[in-house]
Formats: sequence, structure tokens, C-alpha cells
Amino acid sequence: MSKPPTGDRIEVDEVLPPGKAVPRSGVENANIKNETSRIIAYWLDEFIRIPGTKFRIGLDPIIAFVPFIGDFLASSAGVVILIESARNGVSIPVLARMGINMLINTFFDVIPGVGPFFSAFFKSNTRNLHLLHQWQAGNQAAVRRGTWRLFGFVALLGLLGISLWVGLWMFYISIFMKLFE
Repeated sequence: MSKPPTGDRIEVDEVLPPGKAVPRSGVENANIKNETSRIIAYWLDEFIRIPGTKFRIGLDPIIAFVPFIGDFLASSAGVVILIESARNGVSIPVLARMGINMLINTFFDVIPGVGPFFSAFFKSNTRNLHLLHQWQAGNQAAVRRGTWRLFGFVALLGLLGISLWVGLWMFYISIFMKLFE
């Protein structure tokens, strides 16, 4: 017969109730949940320091030089941060913002030569990890507000693009009509 648990000490055969984490050396670490995301963001965005500077790059811009496979690997690893964010209760608009960060990074990674350099400065995984940490720190309102601002900016760019496209087609049609008068 096993003894009832005492304090932070966990017996070998003790069944833990849901939500009780196993303590590490007596001190509960609040960021244990984010450890995988932190490691992925570090390796993909901050792993190597450029000598003589404080600037750091990760494996993401390096493997982006391998066409298609490098982009796929970096994006696949970045999805883990999205999954952990969803598990931690991050709202759907913020998850969409994280997805947009990954799409922007992936879009520019596809451009030969320029993409990896953009990726070295954009650091989508570190941005997403920062959003997750802000969310968990209780700054949900600020994260949501910033997310809606981003969506508004993207919508405005989309409207400007569509307006430009429609305007150019109208210009081309007017020129075409004048040619055949």
C-alpha cells in the first residue's frame, strides 16, 4: 500500500491528477510548456552569432538555400510552435497571425538569393514565440489588438492592390478602345 503524497514529493507509483506537473528539483518552471517552442525558435532563428556583431542567424536561412526541401523543413519545424500555441489556448486570430508570419517567411524563402537574407532578419519563429509568451503573460488584449491592426493593414494592402489592378485594366481598355476608333 502506497503512502499519500506529501507536498511536492511524488512517489514512484503515484497517479498524478490532471493539471499537476512534475516539479523539477523542487521549483516549478512556468515555461516548461514552451520549452520545445523555445528550442525550435532558437535553432531556426538565433543559433549562430555573426562574428564581430550582436546579430544572430539560425538554421532557417541556411537551409533555405536548398530549394524546396529547406523551405519545407524550416516551415515544418515552425508548425510545432503553432501547435503548442493552440494547445495553450491562443485565440484563432492570433494563430492566424502566427500563420501569416510563417507564410511571409516561406514566401520570401522561395525567392532565390534574397529569401534567406530576408529570413535572417524577419525571424518568424522568434516572432511567434514572442506572441505565445505575451499571450501567456496575460497580455491577451494587447496581442489581439496588434493582430487586428495587422489584419487591417493586410486588408488595406489587398484593397490597394485590387484598386491598382482594376485601374490598370480600365486604362488598358481605354487605350485599346482609342486604337480602334
